[in-house]
Amino acid sequence: MPPLRTLLTLPVCLTLLALTSAASTTPAPPAVDTALTRLVTQGKVPAAALLAAEGSASRFAHAEAPTTTDPAAAGSSADAIRHTDATLPADAIRHTDATLPADAIRRTDHFRAGSITKSFVATVVLQLAAEHRLSLSDSVEDHLPGLVHGSGNDGRALTLRTLLTHTSGLADFTADTAGTVSLTPLQAVRIAIAHPPAERGRFEYSNTNYVLLGMVVEQVTGRSYAAEAERRIITPLHLTGTSFPGARHSLPDPHGRSYTADGSDVTDLDPRVAGAAGELVTTLADLNRFYAALLRGNLLPPRQLREMLDTGTAHGLYGMGLYSEKLPCGTTVWGHNGRITGSYVRTAATLDARRVLTFRVNTDAIADPDLEPALLAAEFCPRTP
Repeated sequence: MPPLRTLLTLPVCLTLLALTSAASTTPAPPAVDTALTRLVTQGKVPAAALLAAEGSASRFAHAEAPTTTDPAAAGSSADAIRHTDATLPADAIRHTDATLPADAIRRTDHFRAGSITKSFVATVVLQLAAEHRLSLSDSVEDHLPGLVHGSGNDGRALTLRTLLTHTSGLADFTADTAGTVSLTPLQAVRIAIAHPPAERGRFEYSNTNYVLLGMVVEQVTGRSYAAEAERRIITPLHLTGTSFPGARHSLPDPHGRSYTADGSDVTDLDPRVAGAAGELVTTLADLNRFYAALLRGNLLPPRQLREMLDTGTAHGLYGMGLYSEKLPCGTTVWGHNGRITGSYVRTAATLDARRVLTFRVNTDAIADPDLEPALLAAEFCPRTP
């Protein structure tokens, strides 16, 4: 393929697929189209895609730079893609995927979801709390005796609540590894506790917190956090495209390619660089289904869901595996983002889960940080004629 810089200077192809249960079209609003396209042109990503759901209707859109500099060829390719704009049955959509450019993101692609893993792990921990198999006021020492100590770190002073809300003060092990070194959970924790902690009680996002929570889940249940998430979330919700890959470097089919900011292909990746803090592999549709079910109360009892949504411990910045964002129009959305080498994804939903959006890009950074809130506002804020 041409170098990434070359791709970014080319025109952008935008494809919209509208699917509804009643076989009627629901075209994406122009503002959302524009916001998605800007991720490629202004955000300098190879490709971007979104899947939005409202009630029983869903809408898929993707944008990418063509892989040819020949205007005639680029035009014919775009024309072929636009033929998929109409409402089509699922098997027809899969067939038309073959006409898309090599770097296009397809609706059914599997991808790495990074820290969205934390929403799954937090849900499992809160389910265990509802079953009285642990308490959020338990100390880390209660479940992992002797593990967190040294350099001013003390597991006796840290509760599971502080891990869930990123208020433990524990250093982030990925600050040392840059998310590129494969580690066991024990190795990740040892790297973190070699550093003095930050001020306890202050919000300080740290992947170490969720690695420890994964270890707690295994200590309490006798099964890995991945096995518990599969049993408690993935199987009941029929998230057929979602998995915890463990040590598997390759993505399940179908999948596209993933790139670093300099254009290096990093599609194959050892998920142990992130573990319980970010190893999840999933699809756009599965993430929409998961967050909708979570916010509707299908995965947690009311008390535990309220705790998950309570941002008070983290001073309004984070709940437990979820965070909120107030958009310029006053609408508040809930969800999480995920970044891992070669991939960035964000899911946001209204509190009643009637509207859910997941978007992703096939690289780990968006050049302009203002594009993400602009896309969310374009989808969730009231539209004027």
